[in-house]
Amino acid sequence: MEKFNSLEDILNFAIKNEQEAVDFYLRLAKNSKGEEMKIVFEEFAQEEVKHKARLQKIKDEGTFEFKKEEVMDLNISDYIVPTVPHPDMSYPEALTLAMAKEKAAFKLYMRLHSKVADAGLQAVFLDLAQEESKHKLRFELEYDEFVMREN
Repeated sequence: MEKFNSLEDILNFAIKNEQEAVDFYLRLAKNSKGEEMKIVFEEFAQEEVKHKARLQKIKDEGTFEFKKEEVMDLNISDYIVPTVPHPDMSYPEALTLAMAKEKAAFKLYMRLHSKVADAGLQAVFLDLAQEESKHKLRFELEYDEFVMREN
């Protein structure tokens, strides 16, 4: 488990994670054989770029405001088998992969939240977890709309 001594350590860790997600989705886009999947993965990468920019802004400005929100969870990712990335991925497989990735990020930030005693750091981890939860919901809604309704 990563050790954090300051808010800056946390933000650097989160920024690094967001960049890894950007790189991951761009690699999937590059390896996609179909133009549609390439576009989907590029859009996922752009979402992560926005989150990285938000974290960088918090780091640069030194201000942070946490607004606790209730984020709906369709729990779709609890009932689907995660897929392994491959060049011929279908749209449902891509959504499944994205949901699993966001769920893992959510769990990571919640675990880190439980490991720190400082209320400010706890709030940062809760905010990061909440953001990942929103990402997962976006993919779950997309999955519900375009995959489950077709079946």
